[in-house]
Amino acid sequence: MEKFSLVALTRQQMQAAVQTTNGISAKTVYGGHEHVLRQTLIGLRAGAVMAEHASPGEATLHVLEGRVRLVAGEDGWDGRAGDLLIVPPGRHSVEAVEDAAVLLTVGQHR
Repeated sequence: MEKFSLVALTRQQMQAAVQTTNGISAKTVYGGHEHVLRQTLIGLRAGAVMAEHASPGEATLHVLEGRVRLVAGEDGWDGRAGDLLIVPPGRHSVEAVEDAAVLLTVGQHR
């Protein structure tokens, strides 16, 4: 069994995001290409945008800290610490309204 502190990982990714030119830092916490389930902790500096992209499978975005906006076409959803956003199956983008950390969980189609 493995155990991770999301509090510690959030702190690390937030610090790393501040150091990057695009304001985004990510670390896979569990899974990967060889697994169906993948969880990635993403740190975002305020104003950073994860450009529009397609979802590789069913996905959720758990906001651990700060505020984000998930946009798909004309629709948008705001999330703050403690919110769980269901990622739409189509193309979407994510913007940090303020410094934020999110846990992206993806169940990849096989």
